[in-house]
Amino acid sequence: MAPERPPALSIRHLRKAFGSHVVLDDLDLDISAGTVFALLGPNGAGKTTLVRILATLIQPDRGDVRLFEHDLAKAPDTIRRLIGVTGQYAAVDGVLTGSENLRLTGRLLHLGKAETLRRADELLERFDLVDAADKPVASYSGGMRRRLDLAMSLMGKPRMVFLDEPTTGLDPRSRRDLWSAIRELAAEGTTILLTTQYLEEADQLADRIAVLDDGRIVADGTPAELKRLVPGGHIRFRFADRGLLTAATHAVDSDAGAHPDPEQLTLQVPSDGSAVEIKQLLDHFAELDIAIEQLTVHTPDLDDVFFALTGQPGRTEVAA
Repeated sequence: MAPERPPALSIRHLRKAFGSHVVLDDLDLDISAGTVFALLGPNGAGKTTLVRILATLIQPDRGDVRLFEHDLAKAPDTIRRLIGVTGQYAAVDGVLTGSENLRLTGRLLHLGKAETLRRADELLERFDLVDAADKPVASYSGGMRRRLDLAMSLMGKPRMVFLDEPTTGLDPRSRRDLWSAIRELAAEGTTILLTTQYLEEADQLADRIAVLDDGRIVADGTPAELKRLVPGGHIRFRFADRGLLTAATHAVDSDAGAHPDPEQLTLQVPSDGSAVEIKQLLDHFAELDIAIEQLTVHTPDLDDVFFALTGQPGRTEVAA
């Protein structure tokens, strides 16, 4: 049996406070290599502070952080060469052209002239910026700026990319364009840590999701696993008349918590929405010759998870 691969990122007992305000409180987290890991949380939960620590921009008060087995405290220069960072607002120079921004990044990374030009051309093509390559970035749309910012973070071919609310302020089309770019990046094996307040974004992109609230991880799992943490899933059956509704109500286990609505002619049965459970109910009704007019399934989504697991929305995160 092959030995288990170490996580791309391992965090243990991480703490960060600004004065008396504790932003990260004894945080533990593991992210597997080659996956997209989304960190959800309200404003002030500590998401941006965590990214700034991992990007070596600020130091934690205590804790152990290892990125590809390199110790953050002992090898920050090595870690900087392994990561790329895209923040909430595109860190691009509006006076320079798209090409010039990329070439400047290449020089800062000491890639060499030939490699810098090659990578710049490759990334302009990849992010559909070739036609705008020689135009000042000040003339770019918000979506183009964000794609250029992501391209700049990839100049050094990082093994891990931190995306801190990368689609903030983008229109739906630009957001989905960036989603496509993130999916392509993940498909190539890059490990991605995504912080976001867009629940659909996490659901669409992430292999795993952690919910951060008040500096602590309050839940961690796949999107499906998190949705199962929250009650409220149900199947709603609609019937043609009250006689069928009454018969269906009697047919369901009295302990199941079924809720009939005579006005709407519906019966709501608690359920996880699984195909097996739906088939069992349908087969049971069919055996009793109870005709169903309509069936709808509701399963908890990440909105339900978010509101159930987080508190005090709207706080402002302390900056450093």
